[in-house]
Amino acid sequence: MYSAQLLDHFEHPRNVGEIAGADAAAEIENPACGDVLRVTLKIKADQIADIRFKAKGCVSAIACASALTELVRGKKLEEARSLSRDRLSEAVGGLPQASTHAAQLALDALSAALHSLPGVAQNAAWQASRTK
Repeated sequence: MYSAQLLDHFEHPRNVGEIAGADAAAEIENPACGDVLRVTLKIKADQIADIRFKAKGCVSAIACASALTELVRGKKLEEARSLSRDRLSEAVGGLPQASTHAAQLALDALSAALHSLPGVAQNAAWQASRTK
């Protein structure tokens, strides 16, 4: 049912915890299944210098959160924003159809954390006004 990569991320999750003095943070809950994911980020020079997570959820939710941290650590913010659900699923060796929500939860938490960065909302509004 679960791939070896997914089970490895579940049994040995990477980057668990919370960053003290984080530059960005977000906590997302999936109301359908009850999974909760909190992500904290430290940003340096427009890159994700550190990322940590705390999760309450299913095997897939914990595995996807763990894989997410590995995929985006050290990446430029724009590169991290472009991470796809398919790429995250691939990083855990695939997800059962009933567990695809776990990848989306991880991506939603990352997106919310990135949007919480100071100036991001203002910059997004400014960019939107420039394209009209």
